[in-house]
Amino acid sequence: MSVIELLNETLKQKWKFERTMKVQDEMIPAMLEGKDIVAESPTGSGKTLAYVLPMLHKLDGSKKSTQGLIVAPSQELAMQIVEVIREWSAGTNITVQQLIGGANVARQIEKLKKKPTIVVGTPGRINELVRANKLKLREIEIIVLDECDQLLSREYRVIVKSFIEGASPKRQVVLVSATITDEIRLVASRMMKDPLNIQIKPEDMVKVGKVVHSFVKVEERDKTDALRRLANIEGVRGLAFINNLDQLLLKEMKLKYKDTKVVSLHADMSKEQRKKSLEDFRKGEARILLATDLAARGLDIEGLTHVIHVDLPHTVEQYLHRSGRTGRAGADGEVLTLLSYKDEKNYKKLLRQAGQKPVQKVIYKGQLIEGNANTIAKK
Repeated sequence: MSVIELLNETLKQKWKFERTMKVQDEMIPAMLEGKDIVAESPTGSGKTLAYVLPMLHKLDGSKKSTQGLIVAPSQELAMQIVEVIREWSAGTNITVQQLIGGANVARQIEKLKKKPTIVVGTPGRINELVRANKLKLREIEIIVLDECDQLLSREYRVIVKSFIEGASPKRQVVLVSATITDEIRLVASRMMKDPLNIQIKPEDMVKVGKVVHSFVKVEERDKTDALRRLANIEGVRGLAFINNLDQLLLKEMKLKYKDTKVVSLHADMSKEQRKKSLEDFRKGEARILLATDLAARGLDIEGLTHVIHVDLPHTVEQYLHRSGRTGRAGADGEVLTLLSYKDEKNYKKLLRQAGQKPVQKVIYKGQLIEGNANTIAKK
């Protein structure tokens, strides 16, 4: 029997997928039973529906109170979750409101007066509204932390802990992420009641796309030009990660000066600017989306062919998180690192920890081909 049979008729009728994903098989029954959960599952494995569907089943839209709180580290992820809830709650009395920074706070306060069933937001804005007594935590029955590794990092931990402690004494707490460290598990266990630990491995996923891990050797100063050449390769749709915001802005300026089809996504942009960047990229008007880690957190972009590490990530978790943006739901993809000579040692270590054997490539005559400088010399 499919776990979808456990849900109400409305949700069952809306289910159009061929089959459920493993994380959904494990999380849906446990959430319906009211258990606290810590779930680690690869990017693109169906985590959002694994917690959204039980929430929609359990919460009562006819009650004039806010009963569900979903916290996400980035505006884009929060907006994406809201879209999923709107789609699945259409035709029911369950309502949802997003509470994100960069949006009009007065309008959000007005919407809160109508007591939406579920609120989805970023930690800063939720905290602001709680402190102003506009969002009553005491009524919250289910709290979900999406990308919990980020939300329970030292930057947000105190705020997020206050959300959990302020909620109903009978609250259910659900944590999900693609990577969860032992430290985060320990922090989480202190805020939860006997949590069920769920761990889904990439090989447990129904359709696993083939993802190639590759690198192109390039001098640090030539990385912008390498991005320009990648943006000119037919069929490339790449999400390029840059560690530092100043570097991102500098690269964007140089690339746009040369009419390269790029857009960017970062914390200093307004909500409208971010929305336009994503739309342009999704429509194919830009070939490469330059982003910082936080801005790209939880982004689900269909048809993404490449994740490009312009700067090497600092940890294996960061590498896996970024890399998980491609090869989603059975599609193939490529994770390409622009590797400067100073980073070679760290790169080898990261790939060993990630259990991957990388392939060396070169950008040659408008194509990304396997090989090295000698390959070109022979052509």
